[in-house]
Amino acid sequence: QVQLVESGGGSVQPGGSLRLSCAASGFAFSGTKMTWVRQAPGKDLEWVSDLGYRGDAYYVDSVKGRFTISRDSTKNTLYLQMNNLKPEDTAVYYCATSRSGSNRGPGTQVTVSS
Repeated sequence: QVQLVESGGGSVQPGGSLRLSCAASGFAFSGTKMTWVRQAPGKDLEWVSDLGYRGDAYYVDSVKGRFTISRDSTKNTLYLQMNNLKPEDTAVYYCATSRSGSNRGPGTQVTVSS
């Protein structure tokens, strides 16, 4: 079955960077559109970015120019490079197979604070 496991979160100061990883197994990763979503404390799940199997990438306006989604199909791994992080990026980040968060893993915490 689909299994997704996120890693790479942590605590950083505003303006810092992190790279999240998502190890995928149990499905045809290279042919699947993959998504990052996040959930801030007390808020609903929010779509962040997705990457089609042809390399087409999309981002929520609030992260455009700061986040980059990518994949390595030889490693069945999805990435999210996050630069110039802001306090409002603080959330648990999940990779998933849909914008609604289907099949998401346990998540990785990102905290941006001075």
